[in-house]
Amino acid sequence: MTGEQRATRHIVVMGVSGAGKTTVARGISELTGLRLAEADEFHTEAHVEQMRAGIPLNDTDREPWLRALAGWMAERHAEGVSTVLACSALKRAYRDVLRQGPQRVEFLHLDGSAELMRERLDRRVGHYMPASLFDSQRAILEHLEPDESGMVLEVEAPPDDLVRAAIDRLGLPLREAAAGR
Repeated sequence: MTGEQRATRHIVVMGVSGAGKTTVARGISELTGLRLAEADEFHTEAHVEQMRAGIPLNDTDREPWLRALAGWMAERHAEGVSTVLACSALKRAYRDVLRQGPQRVEFLHLDGSAELMRERLDRRVGHYMPASLFDSQRAILEHLEPDESGMVLEVEAPPDDLVRAAIDRLGLPLREAAAGR
């Protein structure tokens, strides 16, 4: 059986900064064995510096980044490897680019109150994305449309509960070692 013939799953944990994308994606990866990627690691150094300076990326800036992420998922799909990607995926057009990778991409939108996410950003240490860009992200956020494969989870729940809810609702099998947890 070739990599193209193997069934794979590709989950994008999406939302604005402070939603808990990386935490939830990491938890899903640990419990299911899906290959994890953090979209922030695909940004160019110039774009990281731009965001660090408080200047949001525009659609032109994001295009090659999104294509690289779609390519990463497509490469894993060809290898027969399922993935979970922590990525803002704020606009429908961005998600459309991500869907150009593997045949099917499912989105898990972490959503909730702006106040909670601002509190999280204020406590976050060591990340280049300043809390000042939060409002620009919320302004461009386009919620999942009915024809998009995905679901929404409210971020008020503890991270472990969000991970378990995502795994259950997506029907993802647990790793053998994690099944007893």
